[in-house]
Amino acid sequence: MIDVAFLGTDVRPAAVAVVIDVLRATSTITMAMASGYERVLVAGSIDAANELRSPRRTLAGEVRCARAPGFDLGNSPEETLEPRTPELVLATTNGAPAIVASAAVADEVIAAALLNLDAVLARLRGVDDVLLVCAGTDGRVSIEDVYLAGRLSAGLKRPRTDAARIAEVVAASYPTARNALEASAGAVGLRREGLESDITFCAQESIVDSVPRLSAMVDGVAHLTIAEIPAAEAMTS
Repeated sequence: MIDVAFLGTDVRPAAVAVVIDVLRATSTITMAMASGYERVLVAGSIDAANELRSPRRTLAGEVRCARAPGFDLGNSPEETLEPRTPELVLATTNGAPAIVASAAVADEVIAAALLNLDAVLARLRGVDDVLLVCAGTDGRVSIEDVYLAGRLSAGLKRPRTDAARIAEVVAASYPTARNALEASAGAVGLRREGLESDITFCAQESIVDSVPRLSAMVDGVAHLTIAEIPAAEAMTS
């Protein structure tokens, strides 16, 4: 069954939880992994990220969309195209709690963006119990996350809940991914900070084949690495 949690706080047990934070956490995580970072450590706050500072790590984070003071990068996926260190530490308001909440109840947690849409669909092939987790924005449902959830649900072509059908209707109401992202409240903050290019970048579809997967939770920090084998194979092996 394909189901959708419209907020990261609405998670339930599932074989695979797919965390979605299109603008911008899961897009940044996906791009960082595809670009060559060995691991992404997702911290729940700026302070928690600062505590992880080391020569092997690049710190990325935002405060109201802008780069956090003293950090190497903001939360723009394009900033991760050239890895600076083996590991990236990312402080994010919405994506991190969704990943942590999913880790507590799901057998496996992966990160999805439009950037790796086809790769995520391929990884979920044959998995019957999938929960699509929309991170939302500041405790509110976000159009761009529901849009991607709808695209994934439609692409999986399996029995689905009413929540999944609702997400599909939302996705079908926009002619392009860019239209959906432009319509979102999340885009307002990015424009305010002069980060319109992030909207354009995050709207690209299936430009990488990397699927970030939660490999461990260490002191409340989510460690993500590239998924090596399809979920369906992992569950039957």
